[in-house]
Amino acid sequence: MARFLPHEAMRPLWRCRNCGADWPCQPAKLALLSRYRADRKGLLIYLASLLEEARGQLAQLDPAADLRSRFLDWARARH
Repeated sequence: MARFLPHEAMRPLWRCRNCGADWPCQPAKLALLSRYRADRKGLLIYLASLLEEARGQLAQLDPAADLRSRFLDWARARH
């Protein structure tokens, strides 16, 4: 029987435990959008807190990384 592995962040590298992509990976983004479907503001607050955590952990690995785009821009409401 296949075991389901959620697409969660592997800290401190912020890679997906399941697929190995930068987290949040596409499946994680879809899961977060679904979970916060009725609370976009809550999603952005949650992602902002993760962004701050990741910024501290990834600063030495890749100081030029665009973490704001990676963590927040994709989740903003579309107009």
